[in-house]
Amino acid sequence: MHIDLSGRTALVTASTQGIGHAIATGLARAGARVVVNGRGADRVEQVVRELRSATGNDAVVGAPGDLASDDGTAAVLRAVPQVDILVNNLGIFGATPPLEIDDEEWRRYFEVNVLAAVRLIRAYLPGMQERHWGRVLCLASDSAVAVPAEMIHYGMTKTSLLAVSRGFAKAAAGTGVTVNSVIAGPTHTEGVEEFVRQLVGDELPWDEAQHRFMLQHRPQSLIQRLIEPEEIAHMVVYLSSSYASATTGGALRVDGGYVDSILP
Repeated sequence: MHIDLSGRTALVTASTQGIGHAIATGLARAGARVVVNGRGADRVEQVVRELRSATGNDAVVGAPGDLASDDGTAAVLRAVPQVDILVNNLGIFGATPPLEIDDEEWRRYFEVNVLAAVRLIRAYLPGMQERHWGRVLCLASDSAVAVPAEMIHYGMTKTSLLAVSRGFAKAAAGTGVTVNSVIAGPTHTEGVEEFVRQLVGDELPWDEAQHRFMLQHRPQSLIQRLIEPEEIAHMVVYLSSSYASATTGGALRVDGGYVDSILP
């Protein structure tokens, strides 16, 4: 399958590292004009240079801005007034005992993980509808369906993204625009490495720590390992293409079989 996204502009939020970085790389390799986003301008420009070199795509550009804030969102919208592909990847997570999550933390998680995505969809969806082509993708998580006891606030936001995606898919019905969620399973990123260490300790070698984490905290995984970010990116690139034109309102799983259900 040859995916050609030449002529399409894609904004990937929080794309200076982890899953977002892998998605930006995959879209750039498919020929899209990719907009890298992150909070720090220096880091964004560094990643832009790296991606141009790694992919041979000189159309990679940067749009720094904290999308959890009004000012940051406004800065990104000024820099990128229109996109064809919107990948809402921004998200925060962490383990906190459920009864210790206060109101401020609940609000912070909802603001960053949900409302930041909603604001961008509101901004970019009308233009996609007018052009009769567009792709909106929200990075959800297995935690949306199998909510972990140690991070209920995170699971709540990812469940919300499934509803957001489904609802906006209905709003875009018949326009040529698709809106989907991608349910990512436990994925190997720097942030997850820190999370694994938080749960199993710092003294173990990484391979053993990862193995213990999967057995003790994610035993439902059928692949019995952390997913690599590139594996998530493959699904996003496919859903961004013309091959996925009949897939909308869906929650597509790249979870290593973690969710014990035929449907999400």
